[in-house]
Amino acid sequence: MRSSKMFAGAAAVLLTLGSVPAAAQRGDQDEAFEAARSGAIKPLGDIIRNVAPKVRGDFLGSDYDAADRTYSLKFMRDGSVVVVDVDARTGQVLGTRGK
Repeated sequence: MRSSKMFAGAAAVLLTLGSVPAAAQRGDQDEAFEAARSGAIKPLGDIIRNVAPKVRGDFLGSDYDAADRTYSLKFMRDGSVVVVDVDARTGQVLGTRGK
């Protein structure tokens, strides 16, 4: 039962990601890589390692917003998707959406 809820939640996240043009996703990913390499933002791995234990859910994926320099980390917790917005420069959690 739990795995079917996790699948449904993951499918919803993937459908949402599918609505963003691939070129825009690639551009933001490239910018995130370069910004992390230059030290302008924290590496995604460091941010995930800091946030994941506090969320206590299964990590699904992330998005990077180059304009705001924020990461949106997606987790599956108790059958619901939880999105944690994080300042990519400082690693500070800006807010949480979902249950």
